[in-house]
Amino acid sequence: MTDFWERLDRLVAENEVVIDRPTGAVHPRYPEIVYPLDYGYLKGTSGGDGNEIDVWRGSLRPARLVAIACTADTLKGDAEIKLLLGCTAEETGIVYRFHNDNDYMSGMLVKREGIERDFQGRPVPPET
Repeated sequence: MTDFWERLDRLVAENEVVIDRPTGAVHPRYPEIVYPLDYGYLKGTSGGDGNEIDVWRGSLRPARLVAIACTADTLKGDAEIKLLLGCTAEETGIVYRFHNDNDYMSGMLVKREGIERDFQGRPVPPET
């Protein structure tokens, strides 16, 4: 399992994170969908829907990979993963509800184990 997270870390490190839907933005094709956190993609990658790998970016900096969301979306007709970068526990819950509190999409979270946290709940890099 370590190789999986390390490979995702490498994708994040080697590809630019582009936020094209900041918090509060409306989906371009589905105006009823409003993004509760910054949402975007990893430039130069390929995800399950044929576009780049999607990312949710929370408030923690550095924005380390803390989890993935695996989703099945009957509205768009796809299934894919989305990377959660720098998300607090509260923000992770927001992402989970975003993917499950509707009639067309379901998602599950796979949280990364082994990330040490400081007294405020922020991830601490392994080298510290």
